[in-house]
Amino acid sequence: MPDLIAQGTEAQQRWRRSLPEGQAVVLGRLLGTWGVPWDQHVSRRHVRLLWDGRRLEVSRLAEARNPVYLLGKEAEHFTIGPGEHFVIGQTAFTLTDQRVNITAYQQQPVQQQTFSPQYLRQVSFRNPDHRIEVLARLPEVISGAAGDAELCVRLVSMLLAGVPRADAAAVVECGKRNDEGGMRSAECEREEEKEGEEDEGEKNHRSERNSVFRTPHSALHIPYSSPIRVLHWDQRQAVGSDFLPSQGLILESLRQRQSVLHVWRGSDQTGGQAFTESENYDWAFCTPVTGPTGDRPKQKPPIPEGDSPIFPAEKSGQSPPGWVLYVAGRFNVERPGVASTTDPTDLREDVKFTELVAVMLSSLREMRLLERQHASLSQFFSPVVLETLAVEDPEVVLAPRETEVSVLFCDLRGFSRESERSGGDLLGLLQRVSKALGVMTRHIRTEGGVVGDFQGDAAMGFWGWPLPDKDSVLRTCRAALAIRAELAGTAGFYAGIGIATGPAVAGKIGTVDQVKVTVFGPVVNLASRLEGMTKIVRAPILLDERTAKIVRRQVPREVARLRRLAVVKPFGLDTPLEISELLPPEAEYPLLSDEHLEHYEAALDRFLARNWSAAFELLHRIPAEDEVKDFLTVYIAEHNRRPPPGWNGIIPLEKK
Repeated sequence: MPDLIAQGTEAQQRWRRSLPEGQAVVLGRLLGTWGVPWDQHVSRRHVRLLWDGRRLEVSRLAEARNPVYLLGKEAEHFTIGPGEHFVIGQTAFTLTDQRVNITAYQQQPVQQQTFSPQYLRQVSFRNPDHRIEVLARLPEVISGAAGDAELCVRLVSMLLAGVPRADAAAVVECGKRNDEGGMRSAECEREEEKEGEEDEGEKNHRSERNSVFRTPHSALHIPYSSPIRVLHWDQRQAVGSDFLPSQGLILESLRQRQSVLHVWRGSDQTGGQAFTESENYDWAFCTPVTGPTGDRPKQKPPIPEGDSPIFPAEKSGQSPPGWVLYVAGRFNVERPGVASTTDPTDLREDVKFTELVAVMLSSLREMRLLERQHASLSQFFSPVVLETLAVEDPEVVLAPRETEVSVLFCDLRGFSRESERSGGDLLGLLQRVSKALGVMTRHIRTEGGVVGDFQGDAAMGFWGWPLPDKDSVLRTCRAALAIRAELAGTAGFYAGIGIATGPAVAGKIGTVDQVKVTVFGPVVNLASRLEGMTKIVRAPILLDERTAKIVRRQVPREVARLRRLAVVKPFGLDTPLEISELLPPEAEYPLLSDEHLEHYEAALDRFLARNWSAAFELLHRIPAEDEVKDFLTVYIAEHNRRPPPGWNGIIPLEKK
């Protein structure tokens, strides 16, 4: 597959990208992958490119402001072949059809040097300004890359800009480490699957292909699907020979876990057989990348000779692929601002620069990975939980254990009615439900809770795990009141909320196939039952007796108020339950004053004492707009204001 090389007036204004066959792409100033942001003469959308397998078709778009030049003349539509180029503004675009292959020739280099980080720290840059300027762009290079493919393109351009003596640079990926200590790539695994389907003739033919790479001195067998592959490469010469990185150098760098330099020819062209097939390069060095792109331990000794050159995994199984930065060049080449050299020691600054790129790349990618993990986890955990996971072993933190929790179960009211109305717009209904669920989860997490589960149009959150929290009931109440306030009437929905407190098992719960972080125990069922009772007593938020006692003891009335409602026997259960309503402060909910709440609780006391006439009279002192008082009023009226014989103060509920 051919490449298109863009080169501006500065060394760093460059990229090399593969052209997809039969697929048109648009080149312009701000078009992501095919963008030329450094050249203001290139329009936002300038030319259309189409590679047909033999020629590249270039068409200037109507919105392009400036002309396209081919052989010094303006051209609207033309084709070019490998080795030819066109120009827009101050940028040249060259079509090239070079190949890159890892070569396995094992002739020893004339000189080999390994650079430890301690040694490189003592090396000083003779021209630090340029190096620092290039390094300063690395955070932008990483943050602006949409993925690893684009990151590799940018890294290679950065290496060529920061290592003036380099003629070529590449980012190389090394295969996974298998259980036997060898290297394997995804291609290897696919090839092994194919081998079982081959007949004997095909196997013999493949065996012949695998052993063709030989020199008069020595040979190294290369698997048909090599575990080392070049992710991206580039060289200064737009038109030149193929690029053949040395497998021996790459493996030696991986084995040493340090930067390694190989010199194959000096300025006098001595040095026996070339270490690679390529006659274009006198030297090359390789630097492993630590962190997310490679699992190179920072404080471990080199692997002994004969052992696997791939970094050992921290756990059993396969390790992830590793990256190395590969840089190659020639002696006695003069470039602007760089003196020619025949001394390999002059390459120490270039090795140090590449090592700095590798270290910064590792750190920035690790930070980016942590940010993505944090963003993913933040959908489930509050900041308090995330802080705990950051400093403690997640397996320990998330392990299920028994603890005291407060559980909030929240359900949407009006969903069935809205479903009927929105039967012709289900996607619109889904968006509204998602928005309402977002209100619930946001307030749960804001108050330090954990979102434990979703059930259709309901959400469950809990407090008191993974860290014990003496204010868990206070946080639960604040979250419930915030949900009630924001969700009231939002998207046509209202909320019913049940809160219960008690012992439960919280943590990573599930089966061997699937787990989730949630809470398990009777307290969860109780919170769900209380949420269901909100429809019966018409109170938006109901609490169990244990939670209500803590609220009365710990929660200021400026935060929340309570109203004891009744003692009920939930449908299907034998144990009676005293339920209370959680209300906003009087300043936020003036419909019910503190005096009104006192009238209700006095009425409840009379009700439980079988003095229903007095209870009935007190209930009528409460505003008619308060639908909750109707629960007792209707029950008294249905029994002609007289308690039934043997009545024990409990109201049985006829449904969930």
